[in-house]
Amino acid sequence: MFTTFKKYGWFFKLRWKSYSFGVAALIICAILQVLNPKIIGTIIDHFIAGTLSWKILLFWVGLILLFSLVMYALRYGWRMALFGNSTLIESILRNRLFSFFTRMDSEFYHKYRTGDLMAHATNDLAAIRFVAADGVLTLTDALSLGGVTLFSMFFFIDWKLTLVSILPLPILIIVSTYLGKMIHARYSGALQAFSSMNDHVQESVTGMKVLKTLGEEKEDFSAFKEETQQVVDKNQRVYKLKAALNPSIEIVMGLTYVIALLVGGNFVQNGRISIGDLVAFISYIGMMQWPLLAVGGLINTLERGSAAYDRVEVLLNYDPSIVEIENPYREALDGDIAFELNSFTYPDDIHPALTNINFHLEKGNMLGIVGRTGSGKSTIYKLLMREYDQYKGEISYNDINIKEYALESLKKGIAIVPQENFLFSTTIRENIRFGNPTLTQEEVEQYAKIANIHEDILQFPEGYDTQVGERGVSLSGGQKQRIAIARALAVEPECLILDDSLSAVDAHTEEAILNSLKQERSHKTTIISAHRISSIMHADEIIVMENGSISERGSHQQLIGTKGWYNDMYHKQQLEKKLDKEGV
Repeated sequence: MFTTFKKYGWFFKLRWKSYSFGVAALIICAILQVLNPKIIGTIIDHFIAGTLSWKILLFWVGLILLFSLVMYALRYGWRMALFGNSTLIESILRNRLFSFFTRMDSEFYHKYRTGDLMAHATNDLAAIRFVAADGVLTLTDALSLGGVTLFSMFFFIDWKLTLVSILPLPILIIVSTYLGKMIHARYSGALQAFSSMNDHVQESVTGMKVLKTLGEEKEDFSAFKEETQQVVDKNQRVYKLKAALNPSIEIVMGLTYVIALLVGGNFVQNGRISIGDLVAFISYIGMMQWPLLAVGGLINTLERGSAAYDRVEVLLNYDPSIVEIENPYREALDGDIAFELNSFTYPDDIHPALTNINFHLEKGNMLGIVGRTGSGKSTIYKLLMREYDQYKGEISYNDINIKEYALESLKKGIAIVPQENFLFSTTIRENIRFGNPTLTQEEVEQYAKIANIHEDILQFPEGYDTQVGERGVSLSGGQKQRIAIARALAVEPECLILDDSLSAVDAHTEEAILNSLKQERSHKTTIISAHRISSIMHADEIIVMENGSISERGSHQQLIGTKGWYNDMYHKQQLEKKLDKEGV
């Protein structure tokens, strides 16, 4: 139990003043609460003795009302303190998680699925919040009320009667400890099941168009039902253990009542205690029932919070594979790119993805990369952007190894338009200036014109204020690609990478975009990969990738003369283009 609170020690130290007030208020409430049975017992004794008067009755009743008002004020205070702190710890951890997510590299996101990360940021944090409020509340209330009640039973009524009556309590302590350990283990499994279900929901919603196109809705729903049932089953296993606590408590309380009535009745007959004392004692036993029942809820809350905290802590302690060196080079990227790679293998893979890749790209030049799907084109970009470090060789900008640059310099100096374009659920304007929020409308339109999307935008009823919908659902593939290109251009990168980013536009639009890029970026570096030869034929140098290596290289004219894969693909595409024009 206390191991769980130890994990929260840093937060308790941070908020010790408010927690101290909350705990003190709970203890005072417990003290005032246990005085009521003694007052009632005193009134009963006065009544039996025939000494009860209106003055005495009003005094004791007035005292009860006064205690009630004080407890009302204190209860308001501790609720504000404890539940306010629980919201704060959730906010702190939520911000830590989000900041952590923004710092992680590709290897991390390859290991963890989106739905699982969402479960950490929602379900796990909610369980942690309950410990910071309900856990502290229940523990303090149970200890203070239980302790003060026992004290009152010992010193206000009779210590022998109290000792005899609480003999069954150790049974409950043993049972609670055993069940608590089992609840922790089972709740960890329940959290993992929830994460898996969350993953399924995220993937299904994201890929709903694919599901509908392939007619797999029923099959996907059946799979989801199975995962949902897993969540239900694993949580029911937790609830079964939790449910076992209440009968244990009821048995202990029943034994306590029986002992109190038998022994207490005997004490009344012997004159050791009065009838009013026995009534007060029975009331105290009733008050003890809440702390004992609270043990069940407390164990469940703490074990849930402990399991959730462990999951979040494991995540936050993840060591990224990409780490800045001490005192990195923070100047902006500039100069030539030298790519001298002996080999690179993805984590958890045994076969190299790239071998013997060497090229020198001068500033202001354009490099074209072509090859079959899976030949290694995108992998080159990932290494250029330092998404992976475990390779043999060296990649440098302006004769400086990229591992010596600050990560921020790399991010600002390189912009990539990937194969799968992601647009945010906001306006076209905000999507274009996402990486440079200070852009004016005139500047936004300038980049849109370079990407050949300006005229399309003006055709929308709301122009640049058009909401693109989630992931750009309201736009065509070509429009999304061109907006993504405009967004990349808007950060004025030293190196612009287009990873098959013109596949959804027609040949005329493609030519217009490439001409604009060549004109506007004549003093900056551009790298383009594509399946269509027309996208890269005007590059200063073209490399052909095959099975992770360079099979051909040179200018367009030089490669046409080699009679290799490039030449075959070029003539094949030219023939397809000619047949399309003829309507064949």
